[in-house]
Amino acid sequence: MCDLKSCNTSTDTRPLPKASSEQRRQFLKGMLSLPLAVVLADPLLAQAAGDRTLAVQRTLSGGAQVGAHLAMPKGEGPFPAVVLIHEWWGLNDQIKAVAADLAEQGFIALAVDLYGGGVGTTRDEAMALKNGVNEGVATETLVGWIGWLRNHERCTGKVGTLGWCFGGGWSLDASLAVPVDATIIYYGNVRRTPEQLAALKSPVLGHFGTLDKSIDEAMVGSFERAMAAAGKTDLEVHWYVADHAFANPTGARYDEENAALAWSRSLSFLYQHLSG
Repeated sequence: MCDLKSCNTSTDTRPLPKASSEQRRQFLKGMLSLPLAVVLADPLLAQAAGDRTLAVQRTLSGGAQVGAHLAMPKGEGPFPAVVLIHEWWGLNDQIKAVAADLAEQGFIALAVDLYGGGVGTTRDEAMALKNGVNEGVATETLVGWIGWLRNHERCTGKVGTLGWCFGGGWSLDASLAVPVDATIIYYGNVRRTPEQLAALKSPVLGHFGTLDKSIDEAMVGSFERAMAAAGKTDLEVHWYVADHAFANPTGARYDEENAALAWSRSLSFLYQHLSG
């Protein structure tokens, strides 16, 4: 679901948001909350945030074990839930940290692993992991986790999906495979036909970059027309003067301002469609 031309492992020369030594110390002790961008830009802080999630497992129909990391809000609940689907790199500390942040915002957050524990650190590793995904198994995995969340004793029964790049395409595909209450796509492959989109039940929010050479205006425009042809009118598309992966603080194309704006819109979308 992630076009190889769009992914980049190089390091940007622009300064990223950083925590002071005192902020870092307090965060690691669990005494301080920091903005998500600051946490994601610091590997140690991202790891610490990810460590606050709980590893969980399910068994598929064929007997295979699939894993995920769960972050729970404080309090008794019930709470709405969000399934997070990782980029082509895999379920790394960054995605787990986003789950931890969503829990602080009042959502049960489940970061799903579609790679069986694999995490890529180079383009070749990520490509091999991505190409090794069995679509049938991935679909069963996501459908199963969505059902697991709906039936969770602390869940309201409302579930949304959210994914980036590879995971953005799967956020949409999961919503086509089983009804959900909200779908968020960050620069994912949205090339779908009206017939495929007929199964969609949820509102959709999409974030795309005008400088993206792969997930481009032609693809997104075709998606918008296919949605209209399928009678799906609850679609919100936002364009940013940014490139692919602009919301990833560890990549060369990170755009702090646009990433913050997209995240605020994502949270508002989740509150709007998952609350109540």
